[in-house]
Amino acid sequence: MKQIILIAATVYGGLSVIFGALGAHALKKVLSETQLQSFEVGVKYQMYHAIVLLVLGFFFSFDTRLQTYMGWSFIVGTFLFSFSIYLLSLQTLMGANLKFLGPVTPLGGLLMIVGWCLLLVQVVCHSS
Repeated sequence: MKQIILIAATVYGGLSVIFGALGAHALKKVLSETQLQSFEVGVKYQMYHAIVLLVLGFFFSFDTRLQTYMGWSFIVGTFLFSFSIYLLSLQTLMGANLKFLGPVTPLGGLLMIVGWCLLLVQVVCHSS
């Protein structure tokens, strides 16, 4: 699990740099200001949680269910949150109706919150 956490951290971190550059350069010309701002929110949260996953990957062993659930909450939550925002921001550019993804974004956010709550439980209840 520790390796999965670190791989997710590096993939999310690298992709957030790529998507950030894409948004700052190519998409700036084709998206509305609102769409671009939404896209940038996805990039920011993806990078924030890439850093969190990196720190957690080096700090915890992930040999308990609590740590495993925490890791998966961050990984899945970040994916659902950021990637649904990317797709929703780009739907007009792609000529697709992806409004069904609307509920996916808050679900991803909820999972990220669960990850933070599990981290709190880990720190408060299992620190020595």
